[in-house]
Amino acid sequence: MRIPRPLVSAMLLLALTACGTDAESAAQSNEIKVGLLHSLSGTMAISEVTVRDAELLAIDEINKAGGVLGKKLVPVVEDGASDWPTFAEKATKLIRQDKVAAVFGGWTSASRKAMLPVFERHKALLWYPVQYEGLESSPYIFYTGATTNQQIIPGLDYLREQGKKRLFLVGSDYVFPRTANKIIKAYAAANGMEILGEEYTPLGHTEYSTLVNKVTQARPDAVFNTLNGDSNVAFFKQLKSAGATAESMPVLSVSIAEEEVTGIGVDNIAGHPVAWNYYQTTETPANEAFVQAYKAKYGQDKVTSDPMEAGYNAVYLWAEAVRKAGTTEVEAVRKAAPGIALERPEGLVTIDGENQHLYKTARIGVIQPDGLIKQVWDSGEPIKPDPYLKGYPWAAGLAGAK
Repeated sequence: MRIPRPLVSAMLLLALTACGTDAESAAQSNEIKVGLLHSLSGTMAISEVTVRDAELLAIDEINKAGGVLGKKLVPVVEDGASDWPTFAEKATKLIRQDKVAAVFGGWTSASRKAMLPVFERHKALLWYPVQYEGLESSPYIFYTGATTNQQIIPGLDYLREQGKKRLFLVGSDYVFPRTANKIIKAYAAANGMEILGEEYTPLGHTEYSTLVNKVTQARPDAVFNTLNGDSNVAFFKQLKSAGATAESMPVLSVSIAEEEVTGIGVDNIAGHPVAWNYYQTTETPANEAFVQAYKAKYGQDKVTSDPMEAGYNAVYLWAEAVRKAGTTEVEAVRKAAPGIALERPEGLVTIDGENQHLYKTARIGVIQPDGLIKQVWDSGEPIKPDPYLKGYPWAAGLAGAK
């Protein structure tokens, strides 16, 4: 039986396509895709672009060392655009279309809250690199930034020890600042501190004259700042214009690191304290290598910061869990992760199996005239993560287990 020429051509094309698909699949079998999802545009880009850069550095280093399970890591980068629904949309795309083995991403708690149901629904892994307000855990999120008892509470302890007992709270109007301030108010009530005022502004807000007037008229001992993104630029400039100084009214921030200092302008913020787990000046052997590698890749004028380091760490921790599991399969990686301990730029970090947060050392620093941050206090050893504040009787009304 003679097969018509058009049918022969169609069959040949189908065979070639199948071979091409098979060849592509074979090539891809030597690769592992991972997703990087951060705000590369919008109000949060001032903070998130460099976290993406640090994650890319970790991927490069791991690939140069032979990859993971003998396979090359291939980043798929997406822009959350400082828009929480976009984070959920892009997370879905990375999981379903790109079929990444894990996603590293987010900054604001609003972005994380938007992504959480996506990762739980698809049983996929998110590695979230930024400090946050706690009171959360998910089997499909690993939290590599600080939780409340590793940053906010040490910050409050430091202010109290400095005799700063009358506080004014300033924050962006979304879940992290509002939840953090509920915790701060509960701490204050239990520790003889007074909250003189509590004000919120939308993300991206730039007109702070009215708020600055309220703060200066209240005459607090200190301001606890949970503003995020480029709103901090306007706030600190207008605070300085009003005559407030780091000596007369210190502003302790928990979302301003070295990268944000550059954007704000060091003249506007030098002398003010911050609370984190890592600074560019942190003295560890691993940090010296990290800072050198980051500057070599992105420029000698670049700085490193806590969220960048936490994103960098996240890639290494996931890679170690994959090696231990012998596979990128999500449930196997989750099972392998508890107890993994690595010496990182901030020091020793360990994955807590109970809540998938990290043991981390708390550090208080003061912003210097050169834009770097000098550590003035640390916890001495890594603090066990307590996202639900179970170890603090004054938080009993806040810390319900999930």
